[in-house]
Amino acid sequence: MTPSAPTASPRPPEPAPDLPVLYRDGMMLIIDKPHGLPVHAGPKGGETLADHLDALRFGLPRAPELAHRLDKDTSGCLVLGRHAKALALLGKLFANGSVGKTYLAVTQGSPAEDAGRIDQPLAKRSPHRGWWMQAVPKGTPGAQEAITDYRVLHRAGGFAVMALSPVTGRTHQLRAHLSNLGHPIFGDAIYGGASRLPGGPTLHLHSRRIVVPLKANGPAVAASAPLPPHICETLSSLGLSPDEIGRAADAVEWDAKIPGAKRP
Repeated sequence: MTPSAPTASPRPPEPAPDLPVLYRDGMMLIIDKPHGLPVHAGPKGGETLADHLDALRFGLPRAPELAHRLDKDTSGCLVLGRHAKALALLGKLFANGSVGKTYLAVTQGSPAEDAGRIDQPLAKRSPHRGWWMQAVPKGTPGAQEAITDYRVLHRAGGFAVMALSPVTGRTHQLRAHLSNLGHPIFGDAIYGGASRLPGGPTLHLHSRRIVVPLKANGPAVAASAPLPPHICETLSSLGLSPDEIGRAADAVEWDAKIPGAKRP
């Protein structure tokens, strides 16, 4: 008798990532996305946030869906809509600029000004890698308007800690803008020259705070995500307190980008 082929053992499921819920109501969730976890599947496959959305149903019949997105190596506040009506409303709020967003970044060097606005269009760097962007002169065919406001919170040891608010929401906007400014985000392997080899610095970009005016006649929903360990470690090495830096980022007041809209 010919022996049957051995049966392959089922591959154990990957452990679910730590997805702290910062806010929850019947319309939306705000979670703290860890760095290194993509929100969508890429060409190489692998684990994504989408694999774990079912665990965030909290009794509803359907899993929540993304109301916006963060890069794979960007951590922090991420908004999910819990049903179709919520997603439609959140989509409008993000599209018209009503959602306030504050990012925290550690950059290589710092601009001379303590605060400013980067108004520089972005265009695809290559038709073969559509998510690689570059700053281009205004009027360049195919370029998209891109505006970022910034505040320098601290300068130390050749680095700067900056609060950033994207007025527009282009792919890799903050990373491309700061690189073009001459102060790329520490750990950026695409725009900052960081090594892609294991053990190199991780991208130091964090979605610290988000403010969503979910109800027309009520207070906006605000949430802040704790700084991730790799950013805390860098801040501590520069002699800075991560808690104080986080509070300073939360306290930044941004100018309104559209009439009637308020930013955190």
